[in-house]
Amino acid sequence: MDLRQLRYFVAIVESGSFSRAAAVLNVAQPALSLHVRNMEADLGTQLLFRSPHGVLPTEAGDILLRNARIIIDQFAFAAEEIRGHESEPSGEVRLGLPGTISQILSVPLIIAAKKRYPRIKLTIAEAMSGFITDWIREAKIDLAVLYIPDQDRTLSSYPVLSEELCLLGPVAPMRGVKLPTDGPVSYKQVAELPLILPSVHHGLRELLEGLAGEKQVELNTIIDVDSYSNIKELVKEAMGYSVLPYNAISREVQDGRLKHWPIRKPELQRDVYLAHAADRPMPNAVTVIESLCREILLELVETGRWRGVRAVLQVTPGTTKADG
Repeated sequence: MDLRQLRYFVAIVESGSFSRAAAVLNVAQPALSLHVRNMEADLGTQLLFRSPHGVLPTEAGDILLRNARIIIDQFAFAAEEIRGHESEPSGEVRLGLPGTISQILSVPLIIAAKKRYPRIKLTIAEAMSGFITDWIREAKIDLAVLYIPDQDRTLSSYPVLSEELCLLGPVAPMRGVKLPTDGPVSYKQVAELPLILPSVHHGLRELLEGLAGEKQVELNTIIDVDSYSNIKELVKEAMGYSVLPYNAISREVQDGRLKHWPIRKPELQRDVYLAHAADRPMPNAVTVIESLCREILLELVETGRWRGVRAVLQVTPGTTKADG
């Protein structure tokens, strides 16, 4: 039996006749009779008693009628709940963000999500992109904004932004260091400087080391430290130079506490992705938060709140990515 047959059966009993039920349902009377015969054959018992005055349910028919009404009502409730869920998503959405992205995105995203989707509980967890990717695979989070390799087939992802990386240094040049007053520097020049960089397990360091290998140069790293704030403090104290996203140093540059140079030959950049697991369906709440994330990210670029980035439509071939 299926839901349609149950509806036909209820209509026949409530109408008291096949002909009246056929008119209400806009179904041919022989088709209704066939459905009832098939139901009786499936159940192995008579369901309707036919008399000159109409049809009445048998004892078995009464049992079916009672349960059919419950089933039909329950299906209607389920359909209504699904439609309501689509129009007003609810549930918990767990979002993973690298710290450098979280400090820019978290607050405006939380505010926008609270206003637009008040029935969604948004939980944000911070870590490096490598850990966040593992969390997605282990179903500990639903969604992420991160820096990832585009060959990772465990994730369904697409780039949203491309972030510029630049050289930063103290305002007064260090002894023995010659750099242009303004304008770009080459990567070979960067590699020869005394560098303060994240440790070798950090994605940004992996990007820089990989590029150094391609250019057949060796990075002159003198201090390893994973904290961007500590790197900036050490650079301000003229302990060395570094390479960081422009947005991470824009305030210090504007305040005259750090100096920066664009890097060319080649230009250094990394893409910011929206990602979720490729092997699991996304609940509606996750889908709308993913869309809202993209909207807020693009808005941060348009308003200048995230500096040194540009919107992208697709991954640029040959571009290298790194962790936050």
